[in-house]
Amino acid sequence: MDRLKKITGKISGLFRTAGTKHGTYSVGLTVIVIAVVIVLNLVIGQIPEAYRNLDVSSTKIYEITDTTKELLGGLEDEVDMKVLAVKDETDDRIVTFLSRYASLSGKIHLEWVDPVLHPSALTEYDTTENNVVVSCEATGKTTTISFDDILVPDMYSYYYYGSLSYTSFDGEGQLTSAVNYVTSDAEQVIYQVSGHGEQTLSTTITDLMEKNNYSLSDLNLLMTTSIPEDCDLLLMYEPVTDLSEDEAAMLRTYLGEGGRVMILMGDTNALELSNLEGILEEYGMQAADGYIADPQRCYQGNYYYIFPELSLTGEMAEGISSEMVLLTNTHGMNLVDPQRDTISTTAFMSSSENSLAVTETSQEQGSFTLGAVAEETITESSDEDSGEEDAEAEDTDAEDADSSDESSSDESESRTARLTVISAGSLIDSQITDSFTQLENAQVFMNAVTANFEGVQNLSIEPKSLSVEYNTVQHAGSFSILVIFGIPAVVLLAGFVVWFRRRKA
Repeated sequence: MDRLKKITGKISGLFRTAGTKHGTYSVGLTVIVIAVVIVLNLVIGQIPEAYRNLDVSSTKIYEITDTTKELLGGLEDEVDMKVLAVKDETDDRIVTFLSRYASLSGKIHLEWVDPVLHPSALTEYDTTENNVVVSCEATGKTTTISFDDILVPDMYSYYYYGSLSYTSFDGEGQLTSAVNYVTSDAEQVIYQVSGHGEQTLSTTITDLMEKNNYSLSDLNLLMTTSIPEDCDLLLMYEPVTDLSEDEAAMLRTYLGEGGRVMILMGDTNALELSNLEGILEEYGMQAADGYIADPQRCYQGNYYYIFPELSLTGEMAEGISSEMVLLTNTHGMNLVDPQRDTISTTAFMSSSENSLAVTETSQEQGSFTLGAVAEETITESSDEDSGEEDAEAEDTDAEDADSSDESSSDESESRTARLTVISAGSLIDSQITDSFTQLENAQVFMNAVTANFEGVQNLSIEPKSLSVEYNTVQHAGSFSILVIFGIPAVVLLAGFVVWFRRRKA
């Protein structure tokens, strides 16, 4: 018994030492911290998934633009999103973005349907797994988005190297386009002129048009006698050869009736396209001879790769933040007096005052217009010939006839003809839009297209690249010297000073 007391006393003594007390305090503090972490996780677990994930990615793939927020904020109809996939097996980026997107509007109802547990869902929605079915009961419209359209795989790498990687994330663009499609009945028809060596629009641009529900068709003016009545915009992209006189007359007639035309000039000098250049000059845009070089606003010392100055307003300025647009090998224009006083011409893109129009024999300095819009209000009487039809009849009631003529003259319609000209088709060259995704070339182009349509907003949102982005430093010479020599020299000098002081001490 005495021996047991001695052992118990020794053990009790161990817990009375300073080291033991400190250890007990540490253990207790650890237990408290663990308890706080557990409780905090339980609390955070109750927060909706859309708010639990912070976007710390360099490409900001979860960032949602104001354009989408405005669309979702103004939704009047209920929109259903059925995700036909196994949620636990879906890429976390898709799961997180869908949750964030749906949380922006109470009108959007997001539901995950496991096709393994509910295989009949695939038959019900007539699709396959790993798809998002977006529908609106009010309009009766439905569309489907594939996961491969949201998280775009690099098929080249997959087929040739057997490794799966991704090139871009297009969650916002695909979902916003789908919501706009199922909730809207509007569809704009764009005819692209062919037959003059025009370039083909890149996949990047056609995808953006499709996202905005624009229907794109080819039109050869030599094979028709008039421009189709359903044409909302006539587009010419880098014509190489000139319009015929009949085609030019058809284009003038279309504009004279309030039509909308958009022309992107190519590498061909506009002076070689006399019929087309004649139409542009009629609307106050005169082609300048030579290529535009801009030493003040150029890309890494290449004077013919320029960043134009933008003066965008209204719809043209929607979604533009950096105002960085790159053009290559561009011709310029000078604004002149239009042929009619009813035409107003405004530039929205130009070179700096220090730019030059360079030919083989001369250089002309000044600011040159690189993009401009001409508008003309066309007023048509709806029944102006009614008096002539009655001229052959007996004039038994002159006062009633005069009254009828005045009434018909008051009934008129006004339409605004719009001619948009961009002197550089390189604005939407895929080598620029796909390599320099941080630039706003495609956004400026789509805004210029959308500005031709009344009551239509540009909702075509570009994918976020998951690839390496190239820098777009305007003056690379001094910047390169600073990075390569300046900063290392300062660091070395500071290190030498510290070393020298310590050595003397």
